[in-house]
Amino acid sequence: MIRAHTVDQVRAAEALLLAELPEGALMQRAAHGLAYAVLDFLGSAYGRRVVLLVGSGDNGGDALYAGVVLARRGVQVEAWLLSEQAHAGGVAALRAVGGRVVRLDTPLVPRGYSTSFRPDVVVDGIVGIGGRPGLRPNAVAALAALEGIPVVAVDVPSGVDVDTGAVDGPHVTAALTVTFGTHKGCHLLDPAALACGALELVDIGLPEVEPVETTSTTEWASMEALQPADVAALLPRPGPASHKYTRGVVGIRAGSATYPGAGLLSVAGATCGLAGMVRYDGDPAVNDWVRDRHPEVVGAGRVQAWVVGSGSDTAAEQALRDSLADEVPVVVDADALAFADLARGRPAVLTPHAGELARMLGVDRAAVEAESLSFALRAAHEYDAVVLLKGRHTVIAEPGGRVRVTTSGTPWLATAGAGDVLGGVIGALLAGGLDPFDAASVGSWLHGAAATQAAAGGPIVASDVAAALPSLVAALIASLDTE
Repeated sequence: MIRAHTVDQVRAAEALLLAELPEGALMQRAAHGLAYAVLDFLGSAYGRRVVLLVGSGDNGGDALYAGVVLARRGVQVEAWLLSEQAHAGGVAALRAVGGRVVRLDTPLVPRGYSTSFRPDVVVDGIVGIGGRPGLRPNAVAALAALEGIPVVAVDVPSGVDVDTGAVDGPHVTAALTVTFGTHKGCHLLDPAALACGALELVDIGLPEVEPVETTSTTEWASMEALQPADVAALLPRPGPASHKYTRGVVGIRAGSATYPGAGLLSVAGATCGLAGMVRYDGDPAVNDWVRDRHPEVVGAGRVQAWVVGSGSDTAAEQALRDSLADEVPVVVDADALAFADLARGRPAVLTPHAGELARMLGVDRAAVEAESLSFALRAAHEYDAVVLLKGRHTVIAEPGGRVRVTTSGTPWLATAGAGDVLGGVIGALLAGGLDPFDAASVGSWLHGAAATQAAAGGPIVASDVAAALPSLVAALIASLDTE
């Protein structure tokens, strides 16, 4: 499992480690890890060229000492100092091994810079985890002068919000981000995660710092990204004495004469095999479609979870009221989200995309897309329910501040009906016994991974995702059994 930590948590862990290490040892660990990551990125050392963009903090020191390692391996290294307070020891060490140091003292180009020195890689050591969103003009000018050259970011891409993943103003867009000790929120949360490129985690011996619960409506207490082994361990699995009822029964109230496909796709997601039975109790106009395509689905009756809202049109409110009356967990999607306040305080998973969440909170969609974490946490608090905010990196938040981010998936998953399948999968997991937070995060991971498997690098439609789920689940279980 990937666990991310806040800036305050990272600083607390670093303080504990620094108390045990000789002065400068922690920076050397980070610098060596960074240098070897850059060498791997370059593919060779001798004769390659690297420019270091160096700010005033320890992040710049990491870059300078990494430059020392690179220079000793035959790399031509040039450091552009963006501040008068650059790490003095790092500057001296780089000069001592033949590295070139220039200062960016105008908003245009560094003094002494020659356009003949075109680097293979730029190392972003402008600001670290203490930085604020946006960049100063001289940093923007430096990046503009080096446009088109791949960037390796030190710890985080400079200019992003480290805890929230928000972006406000100019920032670095990296091909690779080399981070130290632990992941940070911006590595998982869009839009900043888009700016990270590939991620490489360097172990510097950072001790674990336990997260502190928060009462904030927009700050997270803990953040995780499930990995295949985590998903496999959480999957509900039948035992020798299991039967269809003990494995869980999920009910679907989705689709309408106007949108019959939404009902069919919700059923398709629910019939992935993770629940023992699927019941369809939606619009009668969709019944024949369901029976024709999913003969294993039965009619109305008792269930352990409901999936409500996809394509329900004008029936969404009553369908949600009827489902909540059964006092079982509910997935609230699409048309039913307009009535999500009815589910407040219930065991529920609300599954909006950015536009739907914007309507639920009375804000602009662009604001939600810019700060997905903050608005997901706000909605979880206001509706007292688990909120799954769909996106490239889906955010799952619960009222207490726990957050999971789904990083599985493919851009081809942006296709009509994919959300209907997701709701069915989550409903099956709820019926199978998972709590809403686990059901939402496991269901989202499976949904993304099934899409990647089905796409195989090309386009897909939503029904392809549903069809890929059973084989994906089988592979996950097999991998767990062989460990």
